[in-house]
Amino acid sequence: MGAFWPIRSEVDPRPAVEGLRARAQAVALPHVTPDGLVFREWRVGDDLIAGRFGLSEPDPSLPPVEPDALIVPLAAFDRTGQRIGYGRGYYDGAIARLSRTCPVLTVGIGFAAQEVERVPAEPHDRPLQFVITESGVIRCDRTA
Repeated sequence: MGAFWPIRSEVDPRPAVEGLRARAQAVALPHVTPDGLVFREWRVGDDLIAGRFGLSEPDPSLPPVEPDALIVPLAAFDRTGQRIGYGRGYYDGAIARLSRTCPVLTVGIGFAAQEVERVPAEPHDRPLQFVITESGVIRCDRTA
């Protein structure tokens, strides 16, 4: 499972990550590289390093892993699964790359107030399958 370390006012996924780790689920965090996101396994207690954009990232010397599920941050989302992040397209690229070898489950987490009627989508955007907020789970409908 790929997750993220929160920045700014993002929902904090760390309780979910800790729950996954308690169930012996491997968890990977992203490392931003010039070629996109590289996920590296992270264990509770592992040190994180300061990355670009104020991110906390795993040690870049750790081997890369390819998660088959991602918990994805978002700034805004709609019911079709389109999301707005911080504008660099890193998660869209990672989803596209990981999906080449096997299906990837994508779950955005945010606050209900971040839902908008429509997020403008571009050809490279990869919609989420689910969004979880404090109001519940939304199964994204690409025809909404």
